[in-house]
Amino acid sequence: MISIAIIIPAYNEELTIREVMQDFHNHCPEAAIYVIDNNSSDKTAEIARKTYEELGCSGALLQEKRKGKAMAVKKAFREVDADVYVMVDADLTYPAADLHRLLEPVLRGDADMVCGDRHDAGIYSRENKRPMHDTGNKAVRMLINKLFQGNLHDILTGYRVFSKRFVKNFPILSTGFELETEISIHALDNGYSIVEVPTNYMDRPEGSVSKLSTVSDGVKVIKTIFSVLMNHRPLFFFSIISAILLILAILAGLPAVLDYFRYEYVFHLPLAVLSMGLFTVSALALTIAFILHGLRTSQRYDHVLSLMHWDERHLKHEKH
Repeated sequence: MISIAIIIPAYNEELTIREVMQDFHNHCPEAAIYVIDNNSSDKTAEIARKTYEELGCSGALLQEKRKGKAMAVKKAFREVDADVYVMVDADLTYPAADLHRLLEPVLRGDADMVCGDRHDAGIYSRENKRPMHDTGNKAVRMLINKLFQGNLHDILTGYRVFSKRFVKNFPILSTGFELETEISIHALDNGYSIVEVPTNYMDRPEGSVSKLSTVSDGVKVIKTIFSVLMNHRPLFFFSIISAILLILAILAGLPAVLDYFRYEYVFHLPLAVLSMGLFTVSALALTIAFILHGLRTSQRYDHVLSLMHWDERHLKHEKH
């Protein structure tokens, strides 16, 4: 029998955690539910513990003291063993009624990751009360789809289903809400099969406080964009920097060159020195671009080999 684990990272979600657990248990009673309390200061852990007793469902309450959604999910991925993993937020924004539609592609073996698409029919735009978040979502989506030749509609969805193959070969490096971006990039960059399934989305219930901030998360979006470019497309990122520096070097050095041709003497000596410095840094940036591109290519190659070995071990295990 295929085992299903529902992973619910939770930080100060005392108003919603019970209903989320109950909703998913009612729609998928055979699944084990794992609530990862991320060092909450309210009664989230206490309510979750009581809900386990009331529902009699399998699973466990896990504790992760290091704050950050990624830390909580990392703990679950490391400690929980299942055939299929469901990741969902604890704020009652994603309905359990859609779970079986998300599970189907992974259970059939057609996908390594299924994403709940909140943007289908404009659901997220209608329900979300923070318009800047929708703008940030679109900016990140456009960038990632362009860089990784993807066609995902919801890069940042918190409602996903994963195969064991994906989970056990995914080294989570982020710490907070950048997790969704990291997951999407990892899947696209390493050629995992991805399916998007439209899902309903509801804004947080009244009284439930979002952990997101329009200003700080706007800054995070910008940082994420630069991080994606630098870490995953270093040749493109550092080549752009190199080109900009080269143009500045030419502009700074032009007066000195004109001086020499006109008077056989350089009057703009500081600009000449600046030009040489910019040219040197430009060449250095281009060198870094090629070095990091080679390392990134090697990393992708190693990951493909790792997946092949994992598939081979898994196949042998199934035969026995």
